[in-house]
Order: sequence, then structure tokens, then C-alpha cells
Amino acid sequence: MNAALRSLLRTANTLAVALYRRSGGRVGGSAKGVPVLLLTVPGRRTRTPHTVQVAYFEHDGRFLVTGTNGGSSHEPQWFRNIRATPTGRVEIGRRALDVDVRVAAPDERLELWADVVVAQAPPFAHYEEKSGRAIPVAVLTPASPA
Repeated sequence: MNAALRSLLRTANTLAVALYRRSGGRVGGSAKGVPVLLLTVPGRRTRTPHTVQVAYFEHDGRFLVTGTNGGSSHEPQWFRNIRATPTGRVEIGRRALDVDVRVAAPDERLELWADVVVAQAPPFAHYEEKSGRAIPVAVLTPASPA
């Protein structure tokens, strides 16, 4: 990806996050009928916090996010950051929560993908078919208060 496109995408993400926050999630709070949260995790190399809008699925008091990257053959950068951190922060509407972060193991991923993600959003099955890879699922568990 060239530098100009990367810069444009960063600017678009910054604007989308600002609109979500300013509107309390009324703008950007869903995509194709799936709810969206803001996820902030540190960059895997810089450790600088990065915030992205991500579709999510609630399951057993946890939030599931998937690295679909629109069905691309490679996972999104933000998911690579998830792999490198044990904690993050989510914003859902005006509510903010610290979360423990982990990537689902293969057997758990299969179950969560079929029983939660595809069951709630059948079009997500197309992302996996199109990508030619197993779409990773991350489990975000609200952190216990200290």
C-alpha cells in the first residue's frame, strides 16, 4: 500500500472514531446490522495506543471481534496489535471498559465462529470463504475492578 493511501485511511479512521465518540455511538455504532465498538490497544512495535472501529458480538458477558479485513487474504493490522497485548479498552456508545484480550485457540475459534459470529451475522461466512484463511477471533473480557 502506498504512503498516500495509508495516510488517507488513517485520516478516515481518525474522523470515524471522532464521530463515534462525539455522537456516543449514534454515528458509526453499527455496520451492516452488526454493532460496532471502539477498540484501543497499543501498537505491537511502538506501544502507542491505536483506536479502531470494530464490529463485535456479545457472548457470555464478553465481546468477540474478528479479523476479517473485509475478506482479505491477510489479517488487519489492528488484529496483529491484539496478538501482542494482554489488555485493551473498549468504548460502546458512551460506556468505556478496560478489557483482558486473548485470541481464541483453534478449537474455541471454530465454535465461536460458527455458533456466535456466523449465527448472528451470516454474511461473515463469506469473508472466510473469500480470504482463504481461518478468520481469527479475539475474546475481550471486561477486566475485574482492582
